Amino acid sequence: MAQVFAYLVHNDGVLDDSAMELINAAKAVSGDAPTAIVTGSGIDAVAAEAAAIFPNVIKVDNAALAYPNAEVVRKALANVIPAGSVVLFAHNTFSMDCAPGLSVKMNAAFVADIVGIDGVDGSTLKVVRQEFGGEVCTHVNVDMAGGAVVSVRPGTFPADESKSAGGSVTDKSADAGDLSANRKFIEIVAPEAGDVDITKADILVSIGRGIEEEDNIEIAMNLKEALGNAAEVSCSRPIVDAKWLEASRQVGTSGCTVKPKVYLACGISGSFQHLGGIKGGLIVAINKNPNAPIFQAANVGIVADILEFLPALTEKIEEM
Repeated sequence: MAQVFAYLVHNDGVLDDSAMELINAAKAVSGDAPTAIVTGSGIDAVAAEAAAIFPNVIKVDNAALAYPNAEVVRKALANVIPAGSVVLFAHNTFSMDCAPGLSVKMNAAFVADIVGIDGVDGSTLKVVRQEFGGEVCTHVNVDMAGGAVVSVRPGTFPADESKSAGGSVTDKSADAGDLSANRKFIEIVAPEAGDVDITKADILVSIGRGIEEEDNIEIAMNLKEALGNAAEVSCSRPIVDAKWLEASRQVGTSGCTVKPKVYLACGISGSFQHLGGIKGGLIVAINKNPNAPIFQAANVGIVADILEFLPALTEKIEEM
């Protein structure tokens, strides 16, 4: 069985939540203890945090890795990871940049954005992808004989929040090799602060195309008011693109990552870009299309027109 590695991303010295999902994805590929890899500059604290999740951690610490430049990270990983290994990434903008090129350097198979693992048969890894906006599932056989690079859609596997691995950290910084690059990091441009911080809300009333027109947003705002100070209104990307709400209210891979106690997905179809921004909590989906992909991710599904359902729900909450 091939050795399994998981590449972990971090921000401001804190591991991304995807690390706790990748441990379960790695175990689905191999029951043996998987190994995490963290890269960066001055990452002792990050490596120690990873060791609470993974039994084995490799750190590659180099000033050239201070910013996650995929061109540089690919070089480091190709020099540190043994040939024939399986490497898992969380599917995000960085992995879309880094993972395909790494598979070329490793002469390994590559499959992106998987939503399930059906198991391993000999040297064949059986995975599931979604096509046509989630309408069709594709079962893919990945030949791991020469290794494989796989990106896993966030939310596919449950997060292991126990942090009880008590793992060990091995420093492979000296094995990273030449980390020169053709492209150069210039600066990080932080987005402008919005009028609300949806990442702090316990309850999100999130609206999508099903709201139909800008004037109907008042329906969601009324529900938010009925729910009290713990609630806020958020949205999917089409609402921001239409300039009906500010970008600070957008949930998804190109917006905010949220982890409320309750997430009301109102008239949202459920693209993977949107679901990638939801990191936990009770998901309640309300959509008049019973085949909407959002129902596959929801804990509770309600087939209804939000323009009729939300006012009725608001009225009941106000009565209570």
